[in-house]
Amino acid sequence: MSKAFDRIGLLQTFVRIAEAGSISAAGRDLGISQPAASRQLAELENRLSTQLFRRSTHSLALTDAGAELLVEARQLIEGWELMAERHRRSDAELRGGLKVVAPVALGQQHLARIAFEFQHTHPGVDITWLLEDELVRFSEVGCDCWVKVGPVPDERLVVRKLGAVSRLLVASGAFVAEYGQPGSPQKAALLPLVALAPYEGGRIPLARGGTRRDIEPPVRMQTNNIFALKQAVSQGLGMAVLPAWFVAGELADGALVDLLPDWRAPSLDINLAYAAGRYQSQRLRRFVEWLQAEVPSIEGVDA
Repeated sequence: MSKAFDRIGLLQTFVRIAEAGSISAAGRDLGISQPAASRQLAELENRLSTQLFRRSTHSLALTDAGAELLVEARQLIEGWELMAERHRRSDAELRGGLKVVAPVALGQQHLARIAFEFQHTHPGVDITWLLEDELVRFSEVGCDCWVKVGPVPDERLVVRKLGAVSRLLVASGAFVAEYGQPGSPQKAALLPLVALAPYEGGRIPLARGGTRRDIEPPVRMQTNNIFALKQAVSQGLGMAVLPAWFVAGELADGALVDLLPDWRAPSLDINLAYAAGRYQSQRLRRFVEWLQAEVPSIEGVDA
């Protein structure tokens, strides 16, 4: 294997093995056998005269040399794909892969549908869809774009706002039957709260027009998982601040109640981030445009 294209193929196999954590899983993803993927890895290590993985019976771990190569390999593969795209006919079908990281709840409930509709429109694009609420390091994950609710704490990335999430104080019907409708932030401050750890602890800022009130209800439960939070609220454990898109159905059928219809917690921006560069792939540009058009149509998300 001496051709440049073959070298790119070896690097693609190496990157897939690193991301999958398994030679056999990488082989399945690439449509080749496990022995073929293993031979390609051995060929690359032989060419570079270095060991890229530490192998054990049950796992693979990148060596220091492998971790360095992973960053460089992704850059070389991206450069090759961008060059090929620039020389492809302008009317050619979009082709290639997109690796997208999205927040767990929003990514599962709404963004996945939007991404799948994009794939139906552009069947030549393969999407790797990862759900993650923690901070993402682009160099480690190797993703093309990252959808995040809240600020993106990385100044090296290009950030585009997709929309804003309206958030409200809700509780179950049983909770309201027991405690009553509070009617004001002051009365709501006396009621038990279930808190979402990433966004608030015991202090909840509420706003109505230009008026702001901060309340500190007693926290009965705290969690970092929004699905657990909604389940706790639905079972009457306490009230909670939840995004409007996440509880639209429950509010419509009366399972949950908007405790303070005139007051809202601060909205959170839905941001899209991607690496800065002189040239972005056409499929990434189209996907960004697609998200910008579709995300504001989600009920409970403001443009």
